[in-house]
Amino acid sequence: MWVIKFCIVATALTLGGPGAIFWMFLSAALGMMTCCAENILGIKYRKRLPNGAWMGGPMGYLAHGLGSKTLAGIYAALLGLAAFGIGNMTQANAMAQAVKQSLNFPTWATGIIVAALISLVIFGGVRRIGRVTELVVPVMTGIFLCFCTVVLVVNRNAIPGTVSLILREAFAFTPIAGGAAGYGIKNAMRYGIARGVFSNEAGLGSSAVIHAAADVKEPSIQGMWGIAEVFIDTILMCTVTALVFLSSGAFQSGAADIAMAGAAFSGVFGAWGAHFVSFSIALFAFATLTGWSYYGEQGTRWLFGARSVKPYRVLYIAAIIIGCVMRLETVWAVADVLNGLMAIPNLLGVLILSGQAMRELRRFERTT
Repeated sequence: MWVIKFCIVATALTLGGPGAIFWMFLSAALGMMTCCAENILGIKYRKRLPNGAWMGGPMGYLAHGLGSKTLAGIYAALLGLAAFGIGNMTQANAMAQAVKQSLNFPTWATGIIVAALISLVIFGGVRRIGRVTELVVPVMTGIFLCFCTVVLVVNRNAIPGTVSLILREAFAFTPIAGGAAGYGIKNAMRYGIARGVFSNEAGLGSSAVIHAAADVKEPSIQGMWGIAEVFIDTILMCTVTALVFLSSGAFQSGAADIAMAGAAFSGVFGAWGAHFVSFSIALFAFATLTGWSYYGEQGTRWLFGARSVKPYRVLYIAAIIIGCVMRLETVWAVADVLNGLMAIPNLLGVLILSGQAMRELRRFERTT
């Protein structure tokens, strides 16, 4: 999943300080292997649905690999619920706040419009969801990196000090009052790791759900894609975003969350830089909203069958409007709790079945 890097990094900085970026980086380094194993096992234990589509992910390897239908059911239920947090309300809230800040548009109105647009996409099925994300994400990623590069070139003299600040604050055992420091290693680790997991989803098992739907035969290839996704998503995108916020002085200015992103770009590009941020957040959020609707549907389908998908979609669309008008802190808290709960059965299964994933990788190496 691609989520809104601006908001994820800005939230990590606001709550955990510059040191949180180091722990985001570390969580991604560990998450690459986790995501690789998840994707391999997801392909290995997937099954073909009556309509010809593949269905897999943690539900499959927990039920058929680990032999625990109970854990598979628990994970499926948590996946269906977590989709309302990580993939729905956080994205909708970020989009609504960005549009409000840029255009002074009411959050409730944004919710209604987005809910209507999302309904047109998700009722078209997984292929339409795939077309939307394939179109939006690569283009916006390229434009985003170009803008970030310009900001970093302009503020290149501040980059060495920024890197030093991140490393120093990552291991600041004692909070110090005032200034950019003072968060302490506890908050840096807590919010850095939490936001890192939120960004790349490694350990949650959600990546395996979508990879299991791919029309491929070799599990190890999808595992390699998992490694690449986590690297690009967190180590590249989030690190670049953090350097932009810190080297431009946007974080030190006291701006929080989405306002921090606007301040970072407007300092170089002027007023329209903030509008670019709002537009980018809206498009990234839209792509994530469509993708996570599929994840939630798969969890619901596993528990209650195909008939449960349409009612789930209706609830998912309604949650978009709720997310737009809720308090940001509440939305993130709900998402973090659901993420943590979803990771427990998934990581248990990955740990026990990791030997099978390694054997698949070795077999692939011998045959290539």
